[in-house]
Amino acid sequence: MIAVIVILLVIAFIVMLFVGVYNKLVKGRNFVEEAFSTIDAYLKKRYDLIPNLVSTVKGYKDYEGETLERVIAARNRYMSATTPSEKIENENMISGALGKLFALKEAYPELKANQNFMKLQDELSNIETDILQSRKYYNGTVRNYNTSCETFPNVIVANMFGFKKSPFFKIENQEEKKNVKVEF
Repeated sequence: MIAVIVILLVIAFIVMLFVGVYNKLVKGRNFVEEAFSTIDAYLKKRYDLIPNLVSTVKGYKDYEGETLERVIAARNRYMSATTPSEKIENENMISGALGKLFALKEAYPELKANQNFMKLQDELSNIETDILQSRKYYNGTVRNYNTSCETFPNVIVANMFGFKKSPFFKIENQEEKKNVKVEF
């Protein structure tokens, strides 16, 4: 009789452990999704400003058509991306293209004096700060979630129920890590 009670207690303990681990993994996954959603909202706000910025710079298109085309193409690829990995990859492309676009103001004094361009640049600069903070939060959340998925005994439950690691938001392309250089 005592053996049966001990066995039932052990089974109950194991079940409670699995339920606790499962709930922890679900909570972590939800935090990752929420963090990415925050980044996505800031990026949407940024991408809504891009057409206005491009319109302001269009007068300089003869010289910088390629830069404008890259910005628009990267924006469109991001807007059509469906997975976090695709969005991260396309976001890295647009960050580099925007850096080149902002570097144009140094080459064109008229653009530097354009109040509309300066206002849009300030708005985008503020959004960039928000995006940076959101990326930090997202990456911290992903780190915690991925660690939870890979540590024992969580790894057993994660594998049983299909919890997968989430991707970090990082710059993959080494070119985009370099400072923007504009040459004429």
